[in-house]
Formats: sequence, structure tokens, C-alpha cells
Amino acid sequence: MLISETTIAVRYAETDQMGVVYHANYLVWMEIGRTKLIEDLGFTYAEMEKDGILAPVIDVQASYKQPLKYGDKAHVKTWIENYDGIRVTYGYEIYTGEGNLAVTGYTKHVCVKRENFRPVSLKRLYPNWHEAYEKAKKQTQPERVK
Repeated sequence: MLISETTIAVRYAETDQMGVVYHANYLVWMEIGRTKLIEDLGFTYAEMEKDGILAPVIDVQASYKQPLKYGDKAHVKTWIENYDGIRVTYGYEIYTGEGNLAVTGYTKHVCVKRENFRPVSLKRLYPNWHEAYEKAKKQTQPERVK
């Protein structure tokens, strides 16, 4: 299975008063991971947006296991967990620089027309993108640490 990986240096501005990464920043890192995965598959959000198609988040989940702090490295792993031609679920695991699991989660997205936010078929509009997602969906998912 294609698991996209990227490393992010934790910046001071991403931490809170307790000195740990503020929870909303993990969602930003998920977006970075998702964008990297899409690029690894040979596509970009930008090309879709030029055509007037958006992919808003319709659901998000994150489970925090261990905090990251300023100066740490966040290692983000991203994959396609589910895809049905219109909606896609991306899975994430974020690790510390030492390899400890810090966060697990997912985001669900639906492709829509910019002008009216009506769902559209990725299969019909972007057959190559659809084929790449179908292939990734059929592959075994990584075992998740609980």
C-alpha cells in the first residue's frame, strides 16, 4: 500500500501555554500529509480547483496518544482508508521523532462543484485519479496501534 510520509519540524508558534503542540495543529499536519499523498499519486488539489472542484472536509477524528513539543520532529504517515467514487477517507498516524505514536486520525472529504457545493463523481471527472484511489483502497491497511 502507498503510505505517504513526511516530516515536520515542530515550531514554537505551534505550541500552547503547556509547551505542547496545540491540538488544532495536528489537523494542519494531516492536510500536509494528505497533500503529499495526492502528489505521490501524481495529482494536485490545485489542478482540481482550477476546474472548479473542491474537496471539503465533512468529518474529522483525532486521538491523542502522546504530546509533541517545540523542537520535536513530527513524522506524518497518510494513506487512503476508504473511497467510493465521491467520498474519500484519509487515515493518519503521527509519530514523534523517536518513533512513538502521538496521534491517530482520519478526515473524510467529498468532491463538490465550487458554485453550488453539489457532490460530483471523481470517477467521471478524473478517471485517472479514480483509478489510483481504487487501487489504493483495495490494498491492505496498516495495522493501527491502539
